Amino acid sequence: MDGFIGHHPAAGTPVDEDDSLAGRGGSRAWRTLRRDPAAWVGGGLASAIVALTILAPVIAPHDPLHQYRELMPLDGSLLPPGGQFLLGTDNLGRDYLSRLLHAGRATLLVGLGANLIAIAVGTLVGLVAAYSGTPTVGFRGRKVGIPVEGSLMRVTDIGLAFPALLLAIALTAVFHPSLEIVAIVIAAVLWAGTARLVYARTLVLRESDFVLAAVAVGSRPPRIVRRHLLPHLLPLIVVIGAAGIAVTVLFEATLSFLGAGAPVDTPTWGRMLAETRSYYQTDLRLPLLPGLAIFFTVFAFTLLGDALSDALDPHAWQR
Repeated sequence: MDGFIGHHPAAGTPVDEDDSLAGRGGSRAWRTLRRDPAAWVGGGLASAIVALTILAPVIAPHDPLHQYRELMPLDGSLLPPGGQFLLGTDNLGRDYLSRLLHAGRATLLVGLGANLIAIAVGTLVGLVAAYSGTPTVGFRGRKVGIPVEGSLMRVTDIGLAFPALLLAIALTAVFHPSLEIVAIVIAAVLWAGTARLVYARTLVLRESDFVLAAVAVGSRPPRIVRRHLLPHLLPLIVVIGAAGIAVTVLFEATLSFLGAGAPVDTPTWGRMLAETRSYYQTDLRLPLLPGLAIFFTVFAFTLLGDALSDALDPHAWQR
């Protein structure tokens, strides 16, 4: 069964075979990405942002929490960019460049963590619901159906029906705020979208010739899922993951801006924007810089997600 698809062309259509990143589709996707300017722009910008935030403890010139009040002018004005502080200071005398770098670190950690959890939970729920269907068990001499598919999809519908932002604010109000709690809360309100997409794709895959052939030769469900379904779901999961980072980063920034995100002593771009929004007329630098950081991060990962979507689309390879 290990070589079933590779040695039996009748096991599936060309789309079935090339749809998998483990097969010939991987090289085709890479060739498409190399020719796509959006992939270079989005990937390069995203890589630069991630590298800067990872290296924040090394390249940040000052402690992001230390207040240099003794250096501030007596009239209460802020220190402008230049000299010891390349981007100046905020209203409390903290180095703004250091805060931007460390805030990006916190924002991306929450965004990446929430995205990974949401993808893992959503993929598991969608895959189990679509492939399990309604299994039957023997009970007192009768066959009783267990509505696994229906139950999981109704839970998913409930997750999609709730206003995500309001639910996230309510959950963060209940639990003690921390970066881990915020990541879990964001994942808890965003997993349902992934589950619905994976469920729809798995419904198509389970009726494919290569899956039906695997069932006919006696392959067990765990092997079918591992060998045939997951490799063909990988392109969809990769696209959801790349685009999902933009969504989770924006979601975390929104929560922090509203005061429902990370703890007060943890700098994030959303919190920096909230703390300096009153300076948009007197010192535009303060709200503009974290706003631009959020914008370019969301832009980069959205662009990368669109490029991956085009590159991993098997129908595009046949055009």
